Amino acid sequence: MSDTLHFPVVVVGAGGTGLTAALAAHDAGVEALVIERDATPLGSTAMSTGLIPASGTPEQAAQGIADSPELFAQDIMAKTKGLTDPDMALAIARESVETIAWMRDEHGVPLDLVDGFLYPGHSVRRMYGTPNRTGGELMAALEDACGKAEIPILTEATVEEVLHDGARVTGVRYRRPDGALEDVTCDALILACSGFAGNPEMVAKFIPDMAAATFHGHPGNKGDAVRWGEELGAQLEDMTGYQGHGGLAMGHGIPILWPLIMEGGFQVNLEGKRFSDESAGYSEQAAKVNAQPEHVAWSIFDERLHQLMCAFDDYRDALKAGAVVSAQTLEELAEKTRLPARALGATLADVAAIARGEAQDAWGRRFEERHLLEAPYYAARVTGALFHTQGGLVVDAEARVCGVDGTPLPNLFAGGGAARGISGTGSYGYLAGNGLLAATTLGKVAGRSAARLVEG
Repeated sequence: MSDTLHFPVVVVGAGGTGLTAALAAHDAGVEALVIERDATPLGSTAMSTGLIPASGTPEQAAQGIADSPELFAQDIMAKTKGLTDPDMALAIARESVETIAWMRDEHGVPLDLVDGFLYPGHSVRRMYGTPNRTGGELMAALEDACGKAEIPILTEATVEEVLHDGARVTGVRYRRPDGALEDVTCDALILACSGFAGNPEMVAKFIPDMAAATFHGHPGNKGDAVRWGEELGAQLEDMTGYQGHGGLAMGHGIPILWPLIMEGGFQVNLEGKRFSDESAGYSEQAAKVNAQPEHVAWSIFDERLHQLMCAFDDYRDALKAGAVVSAQTLEELAEKTRLPARALGATLADVAAIARGEAQDAWGRRFEERHLLEAPYYAARVTGALFHTQGGLVVDAEARVCGVDGTPLPNLFAGGGAARGISGTGSYGYLAGNGLLAATTLGKVAGRSAARLVEG
């Protein structure tokens, strides 16, 4: 091994959590080293839509949107059916306004309030995103901010071990591409290295109903943070919680995003029949789709929704990949999708009747008259996917990792996929955007908390 380096703060993982943590530590005047296994900082953030909710912002007020952290926390608790920590939900909701302003105003991340549609479970519009609504764009902005701040990011370095003296972290050991092992010591460690959705054994253990699902996430989601945290006596919670997605384009690995559903699209199985309330949420829809024949469904929509979705890079990618079919008539749509025309026609008629107020939906979904679909029609063949896990290391409002007795460990912090989120114990608790909310907000808080500890 070469001479051991020392940094006051070491961050494991260069995704959204890791880069915000490093920026926050830097802003507090404390030097941080980010260690990343990939050649380029990406993480789970780069695979997302890059959308982050915030409540009670000036931009909301300017548009006449009445929102508050308390209302946001209520939405979180309602979505999780009360099965998440209410204090953490409120703490993160309160931090969300400053997180958006800090990223945008202090570090040049181009975030603005998203117009046009409401995501499942949110009482009001509160989603912020970059111009093209992509996680890659968000990551590029964060990486640029780190570059301007001259924050060192050590890439192609895979952390294999957390060094410690009892419960106190003393450093980490990482492996370089040539096989060499190197150590770096630190005064505080921030785990920002995602969850465990890419570890089949851990998924089978904690989330068996998604063991056979398509994994659509960063390959670095191996559960390392959970393993290291347990070695140090950390508490784990909500290990059965996860974010799924019921609209991953089959064979293309591109998510067909949920505004399509919320604005009137619906899903049918291979029999041409609907099978759920699709508007309940894209996460819980994953298991419902996977319960259908061949684990697939077709998302059905029209020209109006096609135009709406063209604002999203993911959808444009799906079009280029040939994942979306179009048809001038119902009969042509049935032929192109190989769905039974009679059943598909009956389903369209049923949805139209519900939208006109002439019938009630068997699954309790509400369609509005403006949701009526008209030719030309569009469809995408999709499956249910596992995006990332929501359980992990228990942290407090300062992003300190807590031991099994509930007290914080001496100098270990976590955020994002490494930490317990605010999504409860299942798939139904995931509120759109809360993954990145926890990533960026807990990352920011962890960086500041670690800096305070170091300056002591």
